[in-house]
Order: sequence, then structure tokens, then C-alpha cells
Amino acid sequence: MTAATKTAVLLVDDDSHFRETLADAMSLKDVAVEGAVSAGDALRVMAERLPALVLLDVQLPDGNGIELCRRMKRDPRLKGIPVVMLSAKYTEPADRAEGLLTGADAYLSKPINLDALWEEIHYLIER
Repeated sequence: MTAATKTAVLLVDDDSHFRETLADAMSLKDVAVEGAVSAGDALRVMAERLPALVLLDVQLPDGNGIELCRRMKRDPRLKGIPVVMLSAKYTEPADRAEGLLTGADAYLSKPINLDALWEEIHYLIER
């Protein structure tokens, strides 16, 4: 990927510091991160333009990421977008299983290991 072809990723998380930190880190990998603070905000963004991948926090101010993932996977326009669920609170195997059963492609615990996240993003976008 070159700077002219930055990969567009949508990060849905209400923590502005986390969004900014992750956007800065991913820009070094030629990944352009756009932020959304809620499920509704994410749906508005995706109505305008489709990202290559969605990083989705489980806990959102207007619902939860599991429901948003379910909704995306039922929508013919959005179902092909890879989803990586992120969670600081829901980190048990049952939580991970629920996220993956809703259609998420990966489920990572916070704090995020940036190398592991980059490997997931790269794998999911290249496949």
C-alpha cells in the first residue's frame, strides 16, 4: 500500500483519545482511520462511503457493537466489510464467541497490541 492508496478504516469508539492514538499509529502503516463515536454515527459514515474495514468497540453510547455488527452483516451493502471487534470489558471466551458468531472477523481485547491489530487489518484487507 502506498500513500496514494491509503486503506480507509472506520474506528467506532466513543473514546476520543483511543481514536486519535490509533489513527496516529495506523497512519504509519498507510492506514487512514476515520472515527465514529456511536453506532448511529458509524451508520451515517457508511451511508456516505464504505471503509475497507471497521474496528468496532463492543460498548457504545447508543447501543453495543455486537448489535451494530449484526446489522451490518444483514445489510447487503455492508455485509462484505470485515469487522474487528474491540473490547476492554468483554474479554471472556464467551464474549469473543458471541462477537464472532454475529459475523465479526476478529475479536481483540483492549489494551490493543498494535502489531497484532496491524496483522489482523493487513490479513483481512488482503484476503
